[in-house]
Amino acid sequence: MKTAFLLLIFSLSLTSCRYRPEKDHVTHNQSVVQSIDTSDMTNNFYDNTETFTLPVQDLFIEGEIANPGKVDFSVLQKHSVIVKEALLDSAGGDRFIGAYRYDGYSLFDILEKKILRKSNSAEFNPIIDLYIEIENKNGEKVVFSWGEIYYPNNLHRIIIASEVSRIVPSKTKELWPLPTTSKVVAGSDLVTERNISDPVKITVRSIHKSLPVVKGMSPMYSSGFKLFNGEKQVAEIASGLISEEITFNTIFYGRGKGIHSTSPFTGSMLKDVIGKYYPVSQLNLKTGLFCLAGKDGYRCAVSYSELFNRNDQQEFLLIRTKPDEDGGLYRIFAAADFFSDRAIKSVSGIYLSFSDTTE
Repeated sequence: MKTAFLLLIFSLSLTSCRYRPEKDHVTHNQSVVQSIDTSDMTNNFYDNTETFTLPVQDLFIEGEIANPGKVDFSVLQKHSVIVKEALLDSAGGDRFIGAYRYDGYSLFDILEKKILRKSNSAEFNPIIDLYIEIENKNGEKVVFSWGEIYYPNNLHRIIIASEVSRIVPSKTKELWPLPTTSKVVAGSDLVTERNISDPVKITVRSIHKSLPVVKGMSPMYSSGFKLFNGEKQVAEIASGLISEEITFNTIFYGRGKGIHSTSPFTGSMLKDVIGKYYPVSQLNLKTGLFCLAGKDGYRCAVSYSELFNRNDQQEFLLIRTKPDEDGGLYRIFAAADFFSDRAIKSVSGIYLSFSDTTE
């Protein structure tokens, strides 16, 4: 009896010491979903504070698909993403917003059963030049490449958040401001400008860059490649490129042909080679979109953020081949991708455009 009494007292003391968010940070349209492990009884650092609901807007999908319509969230499972949010400030640095765990619906699942109807399929049938544009109720837009949704080693990292929980420092107990509405959450972004609130529309698009396609070109070789910002050429990278090189060990595996090799790739980070021609800006981070093209017309879409704004160090490499190697002189390796399909050979052009100018 005495033991039971002591256990009751201990339990009540734990309850009285549980972390509780300040009421001033909770709005009238939010509710506490659940009270989780506020006493550090498990090894999970990301369940120590209450989880709050974020009202989700009706979300519609349109564009280059056969079955447009409203998203039915009731049939989708939820995924969790942990993020440290920061925005660009006027001084050109980063302004920290807070650290959170978001729960919600991944773009992978939202788009999974949409039947693609590419507008440029007659010229270029592969899906790797697809991207999506997300618009919120205020007219803000952000873009994501199809590759960063469906090709990465780590899936379900981009979600429409319906719940949020603070990740509170154990010593300072600092309470980051809670968002009050649903939002896009890009889990692999360093600066989180793409995390816009109240998304209401997703548009599936293909890059409208017409390039002649020569299937099976061999031998294939391009002595350098040109850089474009819109229609303006801003630079040319020729054979004299010298830059610090790094090596990535990999299992190189294609979606169609399967295993290619297990040899490592050594090259320069593509963002270091071309970064001075495409400076960081809010516009670039949100809606910048690259078309990476090879000599044979093979091309892929890469968002500005997935190339220049990663928090996982899974970078795109620019690899210089041997002078007489078929597929040279430069090729691209996307370290974040499970499949090898965005490994462009004989790179001949890199084109930056924006979602409003790719019509």
